[in-house]
Amino acid sequence: MKIIIHGGFFSESDQSHEVKTAKQNSLKEIVQNAFEYLQSNSAVDTVAYAVSLLENNELYNAGTGSQIQGDGIIRMSAAVMNGETQKMSGVINIQDVKNPVFVARELMQEDDRILGGSGAKKYASEHGFENFSTEIPKRREEYEEKLKNGGKGTVGCVAIDKDGKLAAATSTGGKGFELPGRISDSATVAGNYANSSCAVSCTGVGEDIVSNATAAKIVTRVTDGLSLEDAFIKTFDELKTIDGFAGAIAVDNKGNIYHQDSHPTMVFASFDGENCEVFN
Repeated sequence: MKIIIHGGFFSESDQSHEVKTAKQNSLKEIVQNAFEYLQSNSAVDTVAYAVSLLENNELYNAGTGSQIQGDGIIRMSAAVMNGETQKMSGVINIQDVKNPVFVARELMQEDDRILGGSGAKKYASEHGFENFSTEIPKRREEYEEKLKNGGKGTVGCVAIDKDGKLAAATSTGGKGFELPGRISDSATVAGNYANSSCAVSCTGVGEDIVSNATAAKIVTRVTDGLSLEDAFIKTFDELKTIDGFAGAIAVDNKGNIYHQDSHPTMVFASFDGENCEVFN
């Protein structure tokens, strides 16, 4: 059993040492809590749980603390993918729910598994998800001052459970100040993908990740026989041709964990029950 999570990117130019330390501490705590949850739960339930903890933390651009779009409204996206069943479910541009990832997880039982906008919100309301504002004062201040602090943020988790099953989950509050209706990579196979061989979650500029089909490429290459490291290297080399901005985390069915970013520094933490690695 292994797990790795990410919390978007950290930039020394727009975040303080105190914020960096807070992210290191919170990621370590979350990944260890999620690993404990993994002991008695499936990979697919664990990745959703881990991402919900990240959504609940104001340090990250997902759930509470999401960025505000160009028209002053927060719209969030999230997805979950079960590597065993090859089912992916997600919500795109959902508003006023605390944990978009749990709505995405709920949708996995449906035939229509990816919903957007008002349809996603209606489904959430009908399934017991209460109305909840995810706006925090800091995001409103940034919006009003047209700042873009932390705008390349997304959160995610990949895990392998005790039965060797893989899953991935990703959630985002957008990039901030985008055109209303803009769709990120988080609820697409470019940003969140898993099968029985590998699970990947991405963060960065959604348009770059979609253009490169990053998560799907990595998983496909591992499935076709490349090592996890080689699959990352080849995919990120291709990302360079479009000057893409992305980071990704992954675990394969052998329990290998890998992460890479195209620009410094993706924030992440991994845990295998003994060793905990946190970004520095």
